[in-house]
Amino acid sequence: MIPITVVDVGDAEPLVLEVLRSGVIAQGPMVKRFEDLFAQVAGVEHAVAVNNGTTALVASVQALDLQPGDEVVTSPFTFVATLNAILEAGATARFADIDAEDFNVDPAAVAAAVGPRTKVLMPVHLYGQTADMGKLVPLAEEHGLTIIEDSAQAVGATFDGRAAGSFGIGCFSLYATKNVTTAEGGVITTSDAALADKLRVMRNQGMRARYQYEMAGHNYRLTDLHAAVGIPQLERLADINAKRSANAEALSAGLADIPGLRVPAVLPGRTHVWHQYTVLVTEDAKVDRDEFAAKLTEKGIGNGTYYPKVVFDYDCYRDNPNVITSDVPVASRVAQQALSLPVHPKLTTEQIDTIVATVREVLA
Repeated sequence: MIPITVVDVGDAEPLVLEVLRSGVIAQGPMVKRFEDLFAQVAGVEHAVAVNNGTTALVASVQALDLQPGDEVVTSPFTFVATLNAILEAGATARFADIDAEDFNVDPAAVAAAVGPRTKVLMPVHLYGQTADMGKLVPLAEEHGLTIIEDSAQAVGATFDGRAAGSFGIGCFSLYATKNVTTAEGGVITTSDAALADKLRVMRNQGMRARYQYEMAGHNYRLTDLHAAVGIPQLERLADINAKRSANAEALSAGLADIPGLRVPAVLPGRTHVWHQYTVLVTEDAKVDRDEFAAKLTEKGIGNGTYYPKVVFDYDCYRDNPNVITSDVPVASRVAQQALSLPVHPKLTTEQIDTIVATVREVLA
């Protein structure tokens, strides 16, 4: 089986041992070192490490002190953490349809979704390519909205030379399968010093110093052990993303002319970091997406359906008064057609050739 992803953290061993030998294994100097590196990658003044990517989203919304009924406009085609975080923070979720070219929110649909209770715009930089921030930023400014970027899959991605996580409040995941992983972890990025300070106090049970409480906070801390795992990957992030990009380019070259298969595009002015290489199995294909996935698995090609439904299309959300559903035809169609193929840095040339040959065999 050629796996859909491979976790590579072997170069973290020296730093992990350093932490273990130091006796400081909770949040400490290694977390600070990790935050400083991450801030450089995101092109911001501050990075606040937390215990996972969902926490990053929750804390970012909480820090805005929204009132009941205040709305967050986001994508319907995303991992459920995006929606769960909005609900956990006490806000109301509203959805704007996506653009099938980049799988991200369509700025025109966002403009139509903004209403009198909208306070936050939360684009999701899906699969490793940013949303159209050139249109979304002016839209947010026009309506006085705060931008929270769900950048969970987009560390190192850029729009017009500006990094994901630098257009508003950036929220990143460091889950095991991400381009940079600490096993579990997350990061919030900002150039707002007051916001960064508030988030640091919030993540530490609301304490400025020991037993000096300034707010009702939480335990959102990351450990030095987790930070030690992530630091070497941040230091070689350019190489990680370059290898993913080269693999994606090879896949697209091999798969470009197959009827019924649409390969992903890198849109002008953007860099794609290829967290996932996601194709669309269209109506012209000889098999549908699910049959295609089953045949690939049978032939030893790992693959993943991210995501099989729009995020609110589950029983647990249908009657939730804080989930405002809408007609999202593009997202609904893409959810039925999208399939991700291996693109991770450990792929060999022979494995890429095997993936291409197998896809061609299944769809010929």
